[in-house]
Amino acid sequence: MNVTPYRIILCDGTACINSGARALATALREQLERHGLTEQVTIGLSGCLGMCDKGPILVVNPGYTIYGRVTEKDIPEIVQEHLVKGQPIARLAIQEDHLYNRFFRVFGDAKFFGKQMRITLRNCGIIDPENIDDYLSLRGYEALAKAVGEMTPEQVVAEVEKSGLRGRGGAGFPTGRKWKLTAAEKATPKYVICNADEGDPGAFMDRSAIEGDPHTVVEGMAIGAYAIGASQGFIYIRAEYPLAIRRIRRAIDDARAHGLLGQNILGSNFSFDIEIRLGAGAFVCGEETALIHSVEGARGMPRPRPPYPAVAGLYGQPTVINNVETWANIPVIILDGANWFRTVGTETSKGTKVFALAGKVVNTGLIEVPMGTTLREIIYDVGGGIPSGKCFKSVQTGGPSGGCLPEQYLDTPIDYESLVKAGSIMGSGGMIVIDEDSCMVDVARFFLEFTQDESCGKCTPCREGTKRMLEILTRITDGKGQPGDIEKLERLGGMIRKSSLCGLGQSAPNPVLSTIKNFRPEYEEHIHEKKCRAKVCKSLLHYEIIEKCVGCGACRRVCPVGAITGAAKSRHTIDQDKCVRCGLCFNTCKFEAIAKA
Repeated sequence: MNVTPYRIILCDGTACINSGARALATALREQLERHGLTEQVTIGLSGCLGMCDKGPILVVNPGYTIYGRVTEKDIPEIVQEHLVKGQPIARLAIQEDHLYNRFFRVFGDAKFFGKQMRITLRNCGIIDPENIDDYLSLRGYEALAKAVGEMTPEQVVAEVEKSGLRGRGGAGFPTGRKWKLTAAEKATPKYVICNADEGDPGAFMDRSAIEGDPHTVVEGMAIGAYAIGASQGFIYIRAEYPLAIRRIRRAIDDARAHGLLGQNILGSNFSFDIEIRLGAGAFVCGEETALIHSVEGARGMPRPRPPYPAVAGLYGQPTVINNVETWANIPVIILDGANWFRTVGTETSKGTKVFALAGKVVNTGLIEVPMGTTLREIIYDVGGGIPSGKCFKSVQTGGPSGGCLPEQYLDTPIDYESLVKAGSIMGSGGMIVIDEDSCMVDVARFFLEFTQDESCGKCTPCREGTKRMLEILTRITDGKGQPGDIEKLERLGGMIRKSSLCGLGQSAPNPVLSTIKNFRPEYEEHIHEKKCRAKVCKSLLHYEIIEKCVGCGACRRVCPVGAITGAAKSRHTIDQDKCVRCGLCFNTCKFEAIAKA
């Protein structure tokens, strides 16, 4: 790697690409050439830095200066002032309290990283994900060399078990125990699978991890294969992730070319290779037995367990399935040791957890925090709080099958047991913040609509039960709720939880049951008073023109059903029998003369 006075890192994650990051790279090269700096500045592309709301992101080192929301017009000034004159540009720099990161002090003075600790994402935003030399320069594949060269498979399994690492895909099953069960099986061949399907709405943890550091997944899988005696691995990733697919394919090819995959890895007797399998985007294929069926070429539907995949998985053979985040932790555990890994997190939940922080929060993006960090710390310290001075109402954790927790649970530590006790789940890492402008009945309906639509249909409780629940919720939000509907939802939800075939079906009622538990008055208002306090459910809204009306006629002209009448320069009126509550009049009025209730 060439050593130059300056190194510039351009975030090349999906969010920054969508914000125009690729054009910045071209503009930057043109400016460097114009100023004769091509030999003094190295440009590197990185995966997601996590600060998605501030993209495109550009980092200048030395100095650890992070520039946010950079445009092509800013590039000449950055080159002239920062690189030529050595004066960072204050208006573009993300300037906050100086903070610490365990691995690399390249993230600058950004409060966003203050309570984060990056293990899974340790190289994201630092290395060029398409350059294996960058990964090797940061001790890449040293863990594989240590495992193959210095440890027996049994020692590797024991080290992972000792670390306390639990599967990050949602269930939280101890990773070392799963490996131990598979390693003990005598049948061969054995397989390892990386679950990169990730179908939760608003979730992008696994995709970003692969886009930013694909080699850590390859290395983790190779170590796992060595530990259990597998010679073949598969990465199951949905086809909607073209950038992640391209980078993981490049990483596999480069690792193979360097003797890190294939026959006799690193001169040992260990041989292992990886293939990619593309999924069609079915949410149910995140469930391990459905994923196995899909890899085999069959329809992705779960099957009863036992036998578990550790005993009879892919093609009926012993198989270890872990998700992207779990595999990314393995090299760190082997290299830094289980004893160190156990110092991070809580008594029962070790290490860190990656979350896709989304919704009504100032800093949306990808974060990684130690287990035990509270919801309050994530939302207010890392996330920056609720925008526009609004009040916090709820946080939904665990994806569409998670629960919605109100303010009283903000000091709940993030670990598997604490979230379940509070009425939610860890899930794969989706976290959606909800403010006062949201209707919790409508939120429950939204998530149930997703899980009902994604039900594979194999078992009756999930297929029919979620459909009936959705019908009741839709009736309630349409202003047609009936006494006893809440109790029907609770009975149906309990039945689905107890009798669905797979974990996805069993957890599908969670958003409904948790919102009934924590926000029951909103359900009762919808049913008995035909009122939506958040003014979200259209059928329960009432529009009225008040005294502020100047008679401009703008509302009358946009009304699609002719419900508004009135003479010019006179107060208009709305015929409530004709009104379809579309809200066009409310959005059009410039004089705040239409009240919504």
